[in-house]
Amino acid sequence: MAAKHNAARKADLERQPAGSLGATEGGSEALELDRLIHERARLGIVSSLAVNGSLTFTDLRDLLGITDGNLKSHASKLEDAGYIQRTKSFEGRTRKTEYELTRTGRKELESYLGHMEAIIEATRHSREG
Repeated sequence: MAAKHNAARKADLERQPAGSLGATEGGSEALELDRLIHERARLGIVSSLAVNGSLTFTDLRDLLGITDGNLKSHASKLEDAGYIQRTKSFEGRTRKTEYELTRTGRKELESYLGHMEAIIEATRHSREG
């Protein structure tokens, strides 16, 4: 029973922003990171797709150095959120699964990177003062 509760709690957290991580220049607006992208494997997936355009399941798995199960799990979450799309096809008798970043995924990644840049900048300025 505790495992179900923990899984439900984790899913709830992934749908929420990461919370206050700093302030903008005016100091009033908190910077929030997209928890869905912020997880290491999912950030690797969207970043790899942003750079490469599209990648096969095997190429993405090997590039990130994760297991088949981990890639399937993380890719499913990103696909459910509309950040990536999956296309299945055949090359001869071999099934081929290919992933591509969607317009929404690219927009969310850009937003995430902007937040990270603001956090880095705020951290650098705080050390100077």
